[in-house]
Amino acid sequence: MAEHGGGAGCCPPMDLFRSEPMHLVQVIIPIESARLTVSYLGDIGLIQFKDLNAEKSPFQRTYAGQIKRCGELARKLRLFKDQMSKADVTPSAKSEAKTDCNLDDLEVNLGELEAELTEINANSEKLQRGYNELVEYKLVLQKAGEFFKAAERSAAAQQRELSSHQTGEESLETPLLKDQEPTADQSKQVKLGFLTGLVPKGKAMAFERILFRATRGNVFLRQASVEEAVIDPSSGEKVEKNVFVVFFSGERAKSKILKICEAFGANRYSFPEDLSKQAQMITEVSGRLSELKTTIDTGLLHRGNLLETIGKQYEQWNDLVRKEKSIYHTLNMLSIDVTKKCLVGEGWSPIFATQQIQDALQKATIDSKSQVGAIFQVLHTKELPPTYFRTNKFTDSFQTIVDAYGVAKYQEANPGVYTVVTFPFLFAVMFGDWGHGICILLATLYLIFREKKYSSQKLGDIMEMTFGGRYVILLMSLFSIYTGLIYNEFFSVPFELFSPSAYACRDAACSEATTIGLIKVRDTYPFGVDPAWHGSRSELPFLNSLKMKMSILLGVAQMNLGIILSFFNALHFRNAVNIWFQFIPQMIFLNGLFGYLSLLIIVKWCTGSKADLYHVMIYMFLSPTDDLGENQLFPNQKTIQLVLLLLSLIAVPWMLLPKPFILKAQHNRTHQGESYTALQGTEDSLQVEAGHDPHDHEEFEFSEVFVHQLIHTIEFVLGAVSNTASYLRLWALSLAHSELSTVFYEKVLLLAWGYNNVIILFVGIIVFIFATVGVLLVMETLSAFLHALRLHWVEFQNKFYEGDGYKFAPFSFALLGNEEE
Repeated sequence: MAEHGGGAGCCPPMDLFRSEPMHLVQVIIPIESARLTVSYLGDIGLIQFKDLNAEKSPFQRTYAGQIKRCGELARKLRLFKDQMSKADVTPSAKSEAKTDCNLDDLEVNLGELEAELTEINANSEKLQRGYNELVEYKLVLQKAGEFFKAAERSAAAQQRELSSHQTGEESLETPLLKDQEPTADQSKQVKLGFLTGLVPKGKAMAFERILFRATRGNVFLRQASVEEAVIDPSSGEKVEKNVFVVFFSGERAKSKILKICEAFGANRYSFPEDLSKQAQMITEVSGRLSELKTTIDTGLLHRGNLLETIGKQYEQWNDLVRKEKSIYHTLNMLSIDVTKKCLVGEGWSPIFATQQIQDALQKATIDSKSQVGAIFQVLHTKELPPTYFRTNKFTDSFQTIVDAYGVAKYQEANPGVYTVVTFPFLFAVMFGDWGHGICILLATLYLIFREKKYSSQKLGDIMEMTFGGRYVILLMSLFSIYTGLIYNEFFSVPFELFSPSAYACRDAACSEATTIGLIKVRDTYPFGVDPAWHGSRSELPFLNSLKMKMSILLGVAQMNLGIILSFFNALHFRNAVNIWFQFIPQMIFLNGLFGYLSLLIIVKWCTGSKADLYHVMIYMFLSPTDDLGENQLFPNQKTIQLVLLLLSLIAVPWMLLPKPFILKAQHNRTHQGESYTALQGTEDSLQVEAGHDPHDHEEFEFSEVFVHQLIHTIEFVLGAVSNTASYLRLWALSLAHSELSTVFYEKVLLLAWGYNNVIILFVGIIVFIFATVGVLLVMETLSAFLHALRLHWVEFQNKFYEGDGYKFAPFSFALLGNEEE
């Protein structure tokens, strides 16, 4: 690999056509400066380390303990973040000022904060539980007290009624009977027990049913619903509940009731038998509730202040932990020397970054006060380097479109350079309407003006995708305005923007729906389609012919560009076989047929001929020697057609046969030469090997190479036809967009306008806006985007783009972003 220094400035001009020249470097770092060195290299972010300990498990590596330690710190930070989100505390934005905080101090600090926060949470939870229990207890005292008071009033009323009944009916026999009966009843009197508590309202009916069945009806249950939902002390959730009082007789019944209460999650509370104490207890509970409320509020305030303190430094701590963890992950990829005094690392870096890396190594040696400096050296290898394109926020989204198909092979021609223009242009050919283009432009400008805000926010999937491709959509909208002006369509309505129409009516009887009565009275309309064509009988035949031929011209031009790029690839990799036996025959075959068709289209446009191009192309194959007659567009056309047809036929075996035999001869010659080569020095042999093709030492299978070339030839020959036909989608989607736009305008907006009714007009405008936005600005945009994507991936890139490389993934703190642990 030819080396050229990166000394001419740290950032040479951006070149997207070929990936950055890379080399494999080796870094030998003393143990005492290893962490600081890797940290400085992470700041630069221009070296991709190779894992030299791939055979070891994560637990066997040198710095496994430090990674575990960082993981524990990250766990504590996640705990803090969770607590802050629950308390609606937003972490402060990252401050530019760097704080001198090392991992040891942070570990102690986070440990203390976690212990304090855990203790506050435990105390708060305990107090809150006690508070909720007291709230429920107060409700039980109030509701159950009402039961007993009502019962007491009822008993007193009955007693008074009985007393009055007895005094009114006194006789000689009555005292004898009545004096003895109460005495007998009091001796046999059974004392009833009772339990009070709260049960969830949803379980109240089932609770009552189970109590009745378990005690065979030997209980008396009273329930009263609580007006507002209360917080359950066990779960901490708001639940609607009923207060219950259940009366029973005997210990067996009591034990059954207790089990049922436990099963239904009913909270039981003691209730004083002496009703006189009830008011006193309610007063005591209210006093304790107010005390607990004050204590809880003080605790929450203290917790909020603690979380605010954490939030001020959370982002800095989080960055520090993430950086430290990534540093130790990288150190684990380095192999330790046998003396255990230094670490050896290998990785890929761009050649222009050499000086920056060396400066970082030197700085780390000085700052760590190491007596031995790090050693930096370039290694020679046959391994394929990673692909690295330096993009900016404008070109990045276009490069992403290409990378979604496949990452470019190292130093391969990058289609992303041309995609910046061709992708939005082909989209606009299908979407051409300058009214719709302005709508998309305004939406995109809004995203661009607010990009600072949105780039720092977490967006939804669709919004994030749209925001990421904002500059692609910007160019798509600008090109749509351009093609819309060419098609002369503003929401399907034509305008005389650049001059009056070149056509006018011959007389007053001329109908606006036909071009038969129109005559040309002025110069040709200067830019785009003359507005007179719109609404005429010949509008569709004219526009269909125009757009179909234009699609073929654009398709052939782009496919030719793809084949020309394959020539530059072959030239760059010094592959003469591909130039002579792939590029040249492909150019002859494509242009001998479809390049010739494009020429005929242009000649027909220029001369105004009425020749039938379908007839010309069909009979070029079926009867190449027949006279063309009225379909002849220029002199000696028949001879030229015969020559082109013959060259196209020759191009097929030219692509198929020579290349496999030449590759076999090259392989044999290479290996025959190697058999008699003298031994060389180690360094020279490494350099010789680095210049060889990585497939030189593999077994050459002629049959495989021949079959591969056969498939490639068939694919290209058939693809030349199918790919050209595929570009007709430009015509089809453009026609569909135009017709849909016309339907919405005429059948919705104009129809509503014709009723002379404000309500109908208002509804019509609303329907037109929603139809335009939903169908034309969203669905049609997505459809045209996908079709443009297919034309680039399949029809354009398959002519030259292998896309079997792998991305340059450097160790960089800037790329850590907001990765989840």
